[in-house]
Amino acid sequence: MPTLLVYGSYGYVGELVAREAIDRGLDPILAGRDREKLREQVDELDQPGRRFSLEDHDVVAEALADVDCVLNCAGPFSNTAEPLVYGSLESGTDYVDITGEIPVIESIRDRDDEAVDAGVTLLPAAALSTIPMDCLAAHLADRLPEADSLALGVDSFRIPSIGTVRTVIEGADTGGAVRRDGDLERVPTAWRTREIDFGRGERPAVTMPMGDVCTTHYTTGIPNVEMYAVMPQPARLALRSHRYLAPLFESKPLRWTLKQLAGIREGPSKRRRERGSAYVWGEAQTDDGEQVVSRLRTPDPYVVTVDGAVTTAERVLEGDTEPGFQTPAGAFGADFVFELEGVEGFFDESMPAASSPVSPLLQ
Repeated sequence: MPTLLVYGSYGYVGELVAREAIDRGLDPILAGRDREKLREQVDELDQPGRRFSLEDHDVVAEALADVDCVLNCAGPFSNTAEPLVYGSLESGTDYVDITGEIPVIESIRDRDDEAVDAGVTLLPAAALSTIPMDCLAAHLADRLPEADSLALGVDSFRIPSIGTVRTVIEGADTGGAVRRDGDLERVPTAWRTREIDFGRGERPAVTMPMGDVCTTHYTTGIPNVEMYAVMPQPARLALRSHRYLAPLFESKPLRWTLKQLAGIREGPSKRRRERGSAYVWGEAQTDDGEQVVSRLRTPDPYVVTVDGAVTTAERVLEGDTEPGFQTPAGAFGADFVFELEGVEGFFDESMPAASSPVSPLLQ
């Protein structure tokens, strides 16, 4: 049976992923750098464990030597992805993660040639928002092949996990980003606001530096991409204030302190996850103004992340991917999102149904 290793298996999301992988019969190896946390989890879940840090790349490669796929759940991924990708390339191990960090996705794509030569799949960002966003982008590109601009957004404001907070803090001084003429372009935080109908009336959303700026561009080839997220007014004001406070976040002691404070929070409870949902919206447009809009509704973001990460790992273990850098929809197609439980698709009713091909997104 192919071997899956979950790195960061005792974190909030990592433990949910590990439990889901066990429930699906994948018999994962639990892994991380914290000896005590790992030992407790190994005893509780009755699974094999493997402790190793990421400081020595050769140690990482050795730890992955007998593993078919590593699923990285340990953020911030700016700290963990590079050594695990190195180890994967050296050991011939496929790599999957749940990052949403633009620099991480770009750095992994830069190793595409190495991955092809090594026969290794590198598939980052197997989570929400990327799987729904990426699949929605691929669908929109199919509906409007001449599109040269893409706008996508998500409406799901909720309490983040410890790892998510720490990841945001780690990248807090980088500002915003969009894709323009195929290149990444830095813009101020909350650079633009749009009123978007995600499927339950128009709500204000602001541009966010989400990893989908990268993945959807590589999946579709569309050169201009913007990502939006719904934020309540206090959050929008705080994001705009960040433009002026960003230099403070360049201080390593301040970032360290904030990350420790973030550790006092836990992620949402099981009850909250079961009741949560997210609305995903996408718009593709041509130079001459032709436009198509589609939407998705998904379960809670953490539910989608866990389901998406494990389903992606399953598909990789089954040999359903090609070597090299991959995106979720690039690897599995626009309908991959419908392999995840509870995802619903629908389209903008203001547009004639006859103008679009039949697809699960339109039903």
